[in-house]
Amino acid sequence: MSYFPFDLTEPIGASGTLGLIVLQFDETLEQDFRRLFIDRDVAVYVSRVPSGEDVTPDTLTAMQETIPAAAQLFPPAAPFDAIGYGCTSGTTLIGAEKVAELVRQSVGLTQVTDPLTASFAACRALGLSRLGIVTPYIDSVSTPVRDAFKCLGIQVPEITSFGEKGEERVARIDGASIKAAALAVGRSNKVDGVFLSCTNLRTLDIIEEVEATLNKPVISSNQVLAWHMARLASVPLAQDAPGRVFEV
Repeated sequence: MSYFPFDLTEPIGASGTLGLIVLQFDETLEQDFRRLFIDRDVAVYVSRVPSGEDVTPDTLTAMQETIPAAAQLFPPAAPFDAIGYGCTSGTTLIGAEKVAELVRQSVGLTQVTDPLTASFAACRALGLSRLGIVTPYIDSVSTPVRDAFKCLGIQVPEITSFGEKGEERVARIDGASIKAAALAVGRSNKVDGVFLSCTNLRTLDIIEEVEATLNKPVISSNQVLAWHMARLASVPLAQDAPGRVFEV
């Protein structure tokens, strides 16, 4: 056999390289990122972390044991600009700083974010201080999310939940139900914006309609995670990315 000469080219992500750690049972986040990052020069690499079929504080905190291994599966030669850990409630219970530390054990000093950190940044950018929150989960998972916002000085006068424990069922909650819940908390004059919490909720298709009805910003876990990663990495998003947050 003869060997043919070849040249090397630059990495795929000419404009930027992103990494996304997705939960094993999450069916929504990866699909949403395909809609939000469409530039061919933006590389998005996905790794999966084991997660429980039921969403409880125990199954969420257990992920801290396997986050480094999930991050280690990213291509070592890819020059990552930012990596996102795709779990809002998991970040709440493990801690954002701890999550970033666990990811960096495998990828070095890359910028790391998560839906909770991204939502705080979005609230600051939009000037939101009083949120209505919609979460799909049971009280022991939903309450820490509310408390995390309150600890950072963001009031949560209204919160509602679908009370669901099974991750597979969360991915099947239809848009009409999410929209109705968002309107229920958002119509209160005590809130100046709405947060749709959970990367497995299908939120992208209802955000603009709810914003138009309420005349208030609506942010969701997947939306703000993409927004924050795009800002950290200075990479473009799809022009039809939904929500006022993409205008700031």
